[in-house]
This record gives sequence, structure tokens and C-alpha cells, in this order.
Amino acid sequence: MKNCFKINFTTKKLTSGNVQVKFHVLDTPKPRYGYLLVGADYSDQEIIDEIKLRLSQRSHSKMDLLRFTFKNHWKDDHQFFLYSA
Repeated sequence: MKNCFKINFTTKKLTSGNVQVKFHVLDTPKPRYGYLLVGADYSDQEIIDEIKLRLSQRSHSKMDLLRFTFKNHWKDDHQFFLYSA
């Protein structure tokens, strides 16, 4: 099953050289928005692909109960933040 998201985003160049991406996922029952930190050399298509990848990883991790154990050394993603409206 392929996830087809309609994603709008804006970018802002930071003083560190990275790019902050603010995005909105529009075609879901509950609209979501978030932020992603990427390198300066990312194209628009690479940014969309990265957001889609992180969204799918987030949805898969909700079903994974092993993330609550310390065996897998699960780490938070401090470069991707997702909120629902």
C-alpha cells in the first residue's frame, strides 16, 4: 500500500547553513503539520521524499511495542516534529 500525501511546505535558511522546512499534510482525516531540519543541498523533491519517509516511519513505529523497551536502543528523532490540528 502506497501512502499518497498532499504536502505543502515552506523553507527557511538558518544561520547554521541548514534549512528548516515547515510542512502541512492536507489530505488526511485530521490535518497534520510539522517541521523538518535538512541540509542546504536538498532539492524540493528530496524534501518531499524525506517527509513521506518520516511520516511512514512514524506510522509504523506507533504499532511497534518494542519501542518501549531498552533492548533496541530506540532514539527520538530531533530533526522531525509532527503535530495534528
